[in-house]
Amino acid sequence: MTGVTRPHAPVMLTECLAHLSVQPGRWYIDGTFGAGGHTSAILAAGGRVLALDRDPSVRRFLDADALHEGRLLFAEGNFSELGAHAEHLGVAPVAGVLLDLGVSSMQLDEAARGFSFRQPGPLDMRMGTTGLSAADLVNHAPQEELASLIFRYGEDRYSRRIARRIAETRASAPIETTEALAETIARAYPPGQRRDHPARRTFQALRIAVNDELGALQGALEALERTLAPEGRAVVLTYHSLEDRIVKHFFKGSASLTLLHKKPLLASPDEVSRNPRARSAKLRAASNSPTPRRETP
Repeated sequence: MTGVTRPHAPVMLTECLAHLSVQPGRWYIDGTFGAGGHTSAILAAGGRVLALDRDPSVRRFLDADALHEGRLLFAEGNFSELGAHAEHLGVAPVAGVLLDLGVSSMQLDEAARGFSFRQPGPLDMRMGTTGLSAADLVNHAPQEELASLIFRYGEDRYSRRIARRIAETRASAPIETTEALAETIARAYPPGQRRDHPARRTFQALRIAVNDELGALQGALEALERTLAPEGRAVVLTYHSLEDRIVKHFFKGSASLTLLHKKPLLASPDEVSRNPRARSAKLRAASNSPTPRRETP
């Protein structure tokens, strides 16, 4: 396998592989390829991988040998379409699906992508290359709409104050950079000590809205349910409560998926110390092994 330098370590790799229960020669879908850490491990365990990502720049992390040998396939697109890609490429049904949600650390590290409030850059936040940017939302969405999405997706109790401050600021000049938006949000917060940066929740909310992350997640869960082979495994890593709640309720309500454990798994303290991105990770897993449900009297 060709050596590929990856910008970050995959989260909960050992646990993901254990729950996927990789079988040599079987096909697996990595719906969020990113830097390819999880895909690389599945290939090393003998599995075959259909990797998906809406960001075309991740192609540089693809293993050339695995591509040439046909053990790795790549499709640019949203993971909500994983079933269609698997059918089109002739790999369905698959033995497992892995979804590592949220924004990757390499996207956060690239200032030009506009994901991070800690780095100056254009206010973009798109995981792909099309559609409305965060700047479009910030500068053109009605104030009430901004307040609603900041509260719903960022769970920020100061959402109305933040939206009002944004509206006041953009009335003088467009807010076009991450730095300008972060400063605007900070001015909306009341004085006092804070545990984290005041812009964190609003940036999360805008990113979720720009990329329709929660809608895409719901679509991906429905697609994986149809695409898994009998006894196939679904493994999902989430990083905030909104994602985790959707996965939890979908797995519990599914007629064909059986939970492998009742509560989500967390990263070990040792992994968190080595990889801070794992701090908020929760792993939920299920098997495509339907069990009879009791009738409600």
